[in-house]
Amino acid sequence: VQLQASGGGLVQAGDSLRLSCVASGLTFRTYVMGWFRQAPGKEREFVAGMSRSGNSQSYADSVKGRFTISRDNAKNTLYLQMNSLKPEDTAVYYCAGDPTVITSTMRLSSAYRYWGQGTQVTVSS
Repeated sequence: VQLQASGGGLVQAGDSLRLSCVASGLTFRTYVMGWFRQAPGKEREFVAGMSRSGNSQSYADSVKGRFTISRDNAKNTLYLQMNSLKPEDTAVYYCAGDPTVITSTMRLSSAYRYWGQGTQVTVSS
C-alpha cells in the first residue's frame, strides 16, 4: 500500500490550496481515508475523514466550514480543498487510510495503518 500526498506550498492568509493523495496497491473504495496534520512541536491532529463511499465526512472544529474532503474512487485519489487559510493551518499534512476504520475511530490517528509521506503547507500572515 502506498499513499502519495501532494499539493502543499507557501501561501498567504486567505488563500486556498488543494491537497491530493494518490493511493496504490490497495482497493481504494474499501478504505476509510483521512487527513491529519502536524505542526512543529505539536501532536499530530485529525483534520478530516471520509467514509468508503464518500457519503459521510467528519471535520475538526478548527477547519469546519473552510476545508472540504472528497474522494474519487475511480481515480484512487483523496482530496482536501482548503479555503480561507490561516497561519495556524501551517503544518505538514498527511493522508492516511485503513480498511478497518469505523466511524467511531475515524478521528484517531492510531486507527490508521497506512500513511502518506506528508506535504508541507505554510500560511504566511
